[in-house]
Amino acid sequence: MSIKTKLSRWLSGEVDIWTKMGSMQDERGGNQTEATHIQPALADRELRLFRRIYPVAAVILCLVFSFVLILTVSNLPRYGMAEDPVNNEVAARYLSQGVQDTGAVNAVAGMISNYRGFDTLGEAHVLFTGVAAVMILLEEALTERQRRRERREEALCDLSKDSITHGIVRILVPCILIFGLYVILNGHLSPGGGFSGGSILGAGLILHALGFGFENTERLVNERVYGAVKVTALLLYALMMLYFIFMGANALNAHIPLGTPGAILSAGLILPINIVVGMEVACTMYGLYSLFQRGRI
Repeated sequence: MSIKTKLSRWLSGEVDIWTKMGSMQDERGGNQTEATHIQPALADRELRLFRRIYPVAAVILCLVFSFVLILTVSNLPRYGMAEDPVNNEVAARYLSQGVQDTGAVNAVAGMISNYRGFDTLGEAHVLFTGVAAVMILLEEALTERQRRRERREEALCDLSKDSITHGIVRILVPCILIFGLYVILNGHLSPGGGFSGGSILGAGLILHALGFGFENTERLVNERVYGAVKVTALLLYALMMLYFIFMGANALNAHIPLGTPGAILSAGLILPINIVVGMEVACTMYGLYSLFQRGRI
């Protein structure tokens, strides 16, 4: 079996390395467990090799990261020095020329999505990686029997059947979703943006699942929609940042019209960035809740 096949089986949840190791040990001891395709001698060699390589590789990786971090910190200017650019130039540039450089009335949005757009891209990748890791660990294929048991357990604490909860959710959810979209679309004009607006949208989806049940919410956000929106949003954001790199790694010289400051269609790519970040955050919040609540999207 090739390494690629083993990795794909492990990621899909078909094979667990520690369970496999325990099954091999039980089989050598005489207990009858599930059949394995790997011979005991070969499995012993793989296990010994893994136990030797893994600690060494972990230590080397930690040392490399530590060296890079220490080298980076050693090249930073001393904290608090008056002549440091961060104390006498950066903040003043953000406040005095932020509208002229970015076209965004909201100085925070201009800083996060323009001056420091690559930092925000890294944060979006952290969200994507976190959800991907949780999905690998928690998501599993359920049998029909498990699904029926899951539905019976959900019925015991189904808040959608409560008339008070259902009525309140029916009123609040549309308002929350509309307000979330407003915060995202006006992030370059007023306090808000992709992260805060996406959090509001995610909270609205979670409240919808509580008040109307997961089955109804999955008509709007199911596994296919969730994956498509999350991956597409991240790819679009990465493409925008690649364009900035192509233009010299400076969003200020991207040659994109900034429009009229204060207008809804202004601030260059900040509005599209807020939209894709908002979709990313909303999917992350609802995805994590769904995984921890039901074990699947």
